[in-house]
Amino acid sequence: MAGGAQDKDGNVGSPAPKQKGRATVDTLKIGCIAMVVKDGKPRKAEILSIKETKSGRQFYCNFDNFNKRLDEWVPTARIDFTQEVEWPSPEKPKETKKAAAPVAKKTVAQKKGQKRPARTREASIASEASTPRPWPEFLESQKATPDPEGEEKLTLALDLDATPGAEEDDPMDVDEVVQSAVAAKAEPPQQYNREEEIEKLRVGGSMTQNQAEISRIRNISKVQFGKYELYPWYFSPYPEAFTQEDLMYICEFCLSYFADNKSYTRHRHKCTLQHPPGNEIYRDDYVSFFEIDGRRQRTWCRNLCLLSKMFLDHKTLYYDVDPFLFYVMTARDEKGFHLVGYFSKEKESVDGYNVACILTLPQFQRKGYGRLLIQFSYELSSIEGKLGSPEKPLSDLGLLSYRQYWTENLVEALIEANETDSKVSIDMLANNLSMTSQDVESTLQALQMQVYHKGEHKIILPMHLIKKHEAMKEKQKTKPKRVIDPSLIQWKPPVFTASSRTWGW
Repeated sequence: MAGGAQDKDGNVGSPAPKQKGRATVDTLKIGCIAMVVKDGKPRKAEILSIKETKSGRQFYCNFDNFNKRLDEWVPTARIDFTQEVEWPSPEKPKETKKAAAPVAKKTVAQKKGQKRPARTREASIASEASTPRPWPEFLESQKATPDPEGEEKLTLALDLDATPGAEEDDPMDVDEVVQSAVAAKAEPPQQYNREEEIEKLRVGGSMTQNQAEISRIRNISKVQFGKYELYPWYFSPYPEAFTQEDLMYICEFCLSYFADNKSYTRHRHKCTLQHPPGNEIYRDDYVSFFEIDGRRQRTWCRNLCLLSKMFLDHKTLYYDVDPFLFYVMTARDEKGFHLVGYFSKEKESVDGYNVACILTLPQFQRKGYGRLLIQFSYELSSIEGKLGSPEKPLSDLGLLSYRQYWTENLVEALIEANETDSKVSIDMLANNLSMTSQDVESTLQALQMQVYHKGEHKIILPMHLIKKHEAMKEKQKTKPKRVIDPSLIQWKPPVFTASSRTWGW
């Protein structure tokens, strides 16, 4: 609670203590903080919502020091009513307007035509710039300096003049320069650490384009998807009737959804689909990829979007899927092709994005499938002869996956260039990796590999990245990393008419 109690003289004291007491199932209300069992341990949690289901009353809990995606609906049995709960603070009555209001209006009128002092304007700009921006969040000043600790690094000549648009005026440049200056004064630059970023995600929130969407309460408690039980992370706009169910059933092949086991079982006996309804464009011993046109398979693609929305909070869900292509990755067995993940792509992207939305289902995460999805999107861009980039802003987990992919490929390309004494540029790296020059440059800056030293721009390759790359190569000798084989891709860039690549409203 912001602020504290004030006495008659206006002095601020300590905050008023929160009221505590015993609660029951009927008296527990929204805003209460109670002890709730999670992962076998009692944890402090705030009650955000209450609903009635067929099995009884459930409470939507936000656990202390846990990411929002770990919020969940819990039954009454998991709440410890033997311990006291903290009751929500009563709402303060609204203050009535005082008689001195006309004087304040007069003061405002006098200042209406005046400009703010320059110092105040600068402070305002700095405060806006200091707010974290969703993308790119790791831009730093162009004039970086070598590592003061003198770490041994490989230095490669860098031709920044070849970067397109380097001298063009960009309306974002002013904000970025101010942001860099404020960040530089506040604290010294830190190296990107994947482990620390993952730990931050446990207690931090995802980036989002729609703040109203992230604040919505998760409406589906649990999903039966094939042989897996999935616990959604976020809100997804399924029909309201499904919010009263303890378990929702989704067919893993046609993605139809059902409220009870009887109707789901009856559907499974009738459903003949064993793979996504599209053209198989890639197959190896591990995975297969299918290309699906949102215009031709509207129902299936809409169901896919509803499913993915339960695990993504940073995308706006559109009912019309006509302008998108969906590239679905599956794993094969004797029963069929099982959905692992997918990425969608606009048929005609004005900004040149090669990925609109990307997701690996939770049961397949941290197994290397995300990297295959990313690599496949860049392989398609390479066949098209274009430079690809994912749509911004990325989700928190998506940003981590892309950073790792970009880092591995850039380090490998720079090591090869150093061994052959080749001169590299950002454009050259971008063309060889089918990445945009903006993604290449932002990754180099995030890893502090781009510096301005003795009057020229250079790329430095820290020894810790080289050693990490060599250790990864040694590990792959015993446990090879799965990669996409470009020679197995049977695909040509599709050509669409004007009506088939636009919204079908």
